[in-house]
Amino acid sequence: MLGDPRVQLITGDDTAACYRRTEDADAEERPGDYRGEPVREAYCWSNLTSGNGARALWLILVPFMVANLAHWMRPAAPPDHRAQRIYDLLVRMLALSLTVLLAAAACEVALDLTAWQCAGTPVCVAGKSWLGFLSPDNGGWWSAPGRRLALASVVPLLVIGFLWWLSHRTWSAYESASPPPRVPGSSRYTPDAERTALSLEGFWYGRRLVARLRAAHTTAGVLTIAAVLLAAGAKADGTGGHYSVLAVTGRALTALVILLAAATLVVVWRTARSEAAPDEETDRLVVRALPYAALVVLGLIAVHSAWARPGSHSYGPLPGAAAFGGIAVFQGVLVLALAVTAWVLQRAAARDDDARTALRGMGGPAVALLACAVGGVLSGGVAQRFADWMDGGATPGQAHAPVPGPPVLLSWQASAIPALLVVCVVVAVLAAVRVLIVRRRVAADVPGLYDPRERPDHRRTRAIAGTIARAGLTDAAPVLVAATSAVTLVLGAGAVAGAWLTDRAPGRATEGAPPVVHAAAETAESLGSWLMSAGVILLLAMGRRAYRDHSARRTIGILWDVGTFWPRAAHPFAPPCYAERAVPDLTWRMATWTERFDGRLVISGHSQGSVLAAAAVWQLDLVTRSRVALLTYGSPLERLYGRWFPAFFGPPALTGLHREMDDWRNLWRFTDPIGGPIRLTCEDGRRVDQGPLRDPLAFGRTLQNPLPAQILGHGDYQADPVFDTVRAELIARLGPGLPGMPEQRPAGGHPDGLPTQGSSGRSSA
Repeated sequence: MLGDPRVQLITGDDTAACYRRTEDADAEERPGDYRGEPVREAYCWSNLTSGNGARALWLILVPFMVANLAHWMRPAAPPDHRAQRIYDLLVRMLALSLTVLLAAAACEVALDLTAWQCAGTPVCVAGKSWLGFLSPDNGGWWSAPGRRLALASVVPLLVIGFLWWLSHRTWSAYESASPPPRVPGSSRYTPDAERTALSLEGFWYGRRLVARLRAAHTTAGVLTIAAVLLAAGAKADGTGGHYSVLAVTGRALTALVILLAAATLVVVWRTARSEAAPDEETDRLVVRALPYAALVVLGLIAVHSAWARPGSHSYGPLPGAAAFGGIAVFQGVLVLALAVTAWVLQRAAARDDDARTALRGMGGPAVALLACAVGGVLSGGVAQRFADWMDGGATPGQAHAPVPGPPVLLSWQASAIPALLVVCVVVAVLAAVRVLIVRRRVAADVPGLYDPRERPDHRRTRAIAGTIARAGLTDAAPVLVAATSAVTLVLGAGAVAGAWLTDRAPGRATEGAPPVVHAAAETAESLGSWLMSAGVILLLAMGRRAYRDHSARRTIGILWDVGTFWPRAAHPFAPPCYAERAVPDLTWRMATWTERFDGRLVISGHSQGSVLAAAAVWQLDLVTRSRVALLTYGSPLERLYGRWFPAFFGPPALTGLHREMDDWRNLWRFTDPIGGPIRLTCEDGRRVDQGPLRDPLAFGRTLQNPLPAQILGHGDYQADPVFDTVRAELIARLGPGLPGMPEQRPAGGHPDGLPTQGSSGRSSA
């Protein structure tokens, strides 16, 4: 980024830091050497998204990350609109249901399939020496069903504990970077600050919020395990005679679980982001003690479950398996309520530029539904594949199977996956047809962009036109999301209805139907089960490769660029928000440097780096912001963020940012699948956008370009002469600064020079 292998760290640490060329390290002490020349400085934040191998573990947190995105996709209604609070609450409740789903899936594998079904069946235990001590034929102390369940509950508890530890560890490293203070009387203070959300002082400081949500979600996970143990004990306990004491004790413990669950819901209900100022308060003891109280209750329930119950035995599925259907229905109701709330907010935010908003404000509900679908696929895939391994290859749910297998709802959900894939294939085919049509239309205009004296080359023309057509598919992404979400909602409702009405897997439920229907149901069930399991295996394989291979970790880091840019406002177990470290870093550096040296800045950013640059400029006070010019290129600020996150990057917010800065220029290309125009016009009539830039720079072979010029697409904007011209204009517009004007660059790109989506974690300022 600095164009020199000799660099020196100026400020920062191994995680994120600012660098300069070695010869520029003391530029402020030699202002005479930099008359009219900028001092380049790079901010590197790669270790925040693709640092050590532990980042590979974040792949299992994808459903939580997607649910967190839904929080930030709300329409751009007025901040004081009452539906805003309802929208945020619905997303937090849906995120909480995902934690319950994860805990239920862990209980399904450890408690139901292992301790209840397989360990209680001699045929299943045969050949599994590690389960021998749990078998009823062994007659050991652990062979009682309740004791087997109490022992197996350690596994889901460890899963919840791991998520708590991971959230706490990243919470200390990411959410603790405070913004620069805005003290009255200094240049960092503005009495009547603008109300743009990203300019609020506490926006990038979610320490207390994440702590509260982490306590609530940990409690919910522990209580889910406790509820499974209570459901199993309630089946064995009678209402009188020998079991009356256990029955009364079970009811008392159930009341404790309900009380703690109500307290958890209250915490989630009353939790909201405090963005006007950093929230430095400490949570009350009752909030911090919730997880520990849940652990105590779980311990009591484990003792209650392990109490001797002569004659008790395990058969069939574990009681409470129907809870998966209840969770699915609850999530569906939340998504529908979220859609209604988003519709109300969209009506309140009605503007002339709403046509650019993705899905007309329905992006949040659609993404929330996909988060539930991904969570269901992962949990169902693990349960199905584990059941196949436990029963020795027999089909769970069939008469000859050693164990009943997972709940039939998971089989119905798996059967819906092939139909969903068919819809995705149809959309992909339509996209391919669209590319061919657009390529043919664009090909007629490509030669006109270059010297008319150049010799026609139809293959070169098709290559350029095809790149432009494929880059345009980004704007069609809402269609794919809408189609996938709508089909997922319909198929999910059908799966729940089929499971509840028949209580059998699709193959068995259609045994009396016409042969074609029965064959289709069996095929969909079998294929869906394998597809669901293949998704889990693929995820594990990607995680293993990312753990061992740094380049693979950087590639996966592209996913985190967008997914983890936003604070964890809905789900505390989502991957941490790197911007809560990067934005304060950039803001501190810009604010302190300009105040100390009375300097001027051109901050330039490529791809995701441009989003970080804009977010950091928003955090500056008005005085410092007026000393900053912004240069973005390959920027998704309007094309992706403005369309999908209109409340924060919509036209009013971007217009306000441009008005309060010294100047802003944006470079873009038709061949770029990520970056695009900002679509703003200066008050004096000048456009912010400079482009579309010509790509490739030369059509054919010339004296200056003896070899065919590369189609750059999303990368290497600095290779275009327009880049240097625009940068020089911004520097000249800022006027003389002392000592030298640093050009700060958050830029992105794959280390091998290939175009990437967003920044691959290499960014500079």
